[in-house]
Amino acid sequence: LAGMESVKPSADFPKLEISVLEQWQREDTFRKSVDRRRNDPPYMFYDGPPFATGTPHYGHLLAGTIKDIVPRYWSMRGRHVERRFGWDTHGLPIEMLTEKELELSGRNDIIEFGVDKFNEACRSGVLRYVEEWERTTNRLGRWIDFRNDYKTMDLSFMDSVWWVFKQLWDQGRVYEGARVVPYSWRLSTPLSNFEASSNYKEVQDPAVTVRFQLIDRPDTSILAWTTTPWTLPSNLGLCVGPEIDYVEVALDGEHFILAEALLETVFGKKNSAQILRKHKGKELVGLQYLPVFPFFEKEATNGAFRVMADEYVTTEDGTGVVHQSPAHGEDDYRVGMANGLPLIDPVDDEGKFNELVPEFQGLNIKEADKKIITSLKERGKLFKQETIQHSYPFCERSDTPLIYKAISAWYVRVEDLREEMLANNATIHWIPEHIKDGRFGNWLAQARDWNISRNRFWGNPLPIWRCDRCGELECLGSHAEL
Repeated sequence: LAGMESVKPSADFPKLEISVLEQWQREDTFRKSVDRRRNDPPYMFYDGPPFATGTPHYGHLLAGTIKDIVPRYWSMRGRHVERRFGWDTHGLPIEMLTEKELELSGRNDIIEFGVDKFNEACRSGVLRYVEEWERTTNRLGRWIDFRNDYKTMDLSFMDSVWWVFKQLWDQGRVYEGARVVPYSWRLSTPLSNFEASSNYKEVQDPAVTVRFQLIDRPDTSILAWTTTPWTLPSNLGLCVGPEIDYVEVALDGEHFILAEALLETVFGKKNSAQILRKHKGKELVGLQYLPVFPFFEKEATNGAFRVMADEYVTTEDGTGVVHQSPAHGEDDYRVGMANGLPLIDPVDDEGKFNELVPEFQGLNIKEADKKIITSLKERGKLFKQETIQHSYPFCERSDTPLIYKAISAWYVRVEDLREEMLANNATIHWIPEHIKDGRFGNWLAQARDWNISRNRFWGNPLPIWRCDRCGELECLGSHAEL
């Protein structure tokens, strides 16, 4: 082609690369390319920022290359495209790094050390890898402005978040509510459902079948199965499927109630259990039983320790009877609230049993499993103990098992917008196409109200003022209003 030089077979491409980068820097080419279109129509390109606590990896480099293509394309189409680099400086990555450097472990340690000193340590250490990021990004040939960058810890950025929050507040989309949410006890904070689903592992857990003895028939027990023995100290109810068939059987002088479909699973194929009666689950509703632990037995006067029914119960595994701990399961909470059960949580912010259950006080919930099983056995409540291998969610940052825990948190209401979001999604051209009705479409169809609060320290505070005397709430839209 006219005006184009041919490339010699002996060309030194790394040397050519360096010379081009040096020329761009010497002539300030990127800045000139942006300034020459300052009066042209703008094209807005928002670049989601990386965390500033680590060095770039392959995922960053690949995404950064794609992000470079889009602004270049629209700039060549005659648009003014500002390209500002950004840094995600808040949140758990820098908190965990700072905890390690300060030799702290968990929420209580941070509070004792001093929240102000901890946050200042986060602030001072968060930008340690900026030079590595700039050098690597420039070597990629990506054109982006590092001088006019933004940081999530900047007052101007936090102000913009407060402004957005205020718009949601004024629309009635922000509310406070106690819900059972995925919870990281190592980080002492709730997580979003998206965060909770990003790190599943195959693990072995204890599975126990427990006797729940009926009050008016001491020789008869309802059998319930669980893979989370640590939730049994806070058991407040049992749940059956209303249309599931249940049987009462006699075996070795005892009577047991369980789902008919799971009879062989529980007792074995060659069992000698004699079926005495059959019931639909709804016929069992209201039966009362003795609590397996004494910690909350007074709650019997508040409607606890009885059988309830709900459609979520299945006969896929266990006994067809699900034990209910309203503070530690989404369905448990929903069924418990619908049936007037109290909300009792004997687990503290760091995943340890508190003074409400003195027998296990101070033990981490997972460490307590063995002691709880031993205590069930000594009380004559353990019917069967097994070990199962299953997929279980772990905290992606601390790599510790997640739990579900009742937390008072702030939410943005989105569930009423599902249909509108799906309709908007239908107008978008997706590449690859299957994402549209697959992963992203499914996520929109099941969108849950968004938990936006975290029980942590180094982040943007929610701009909500609560009066200490009357409890009245006010939302602020800027630091100037504050």
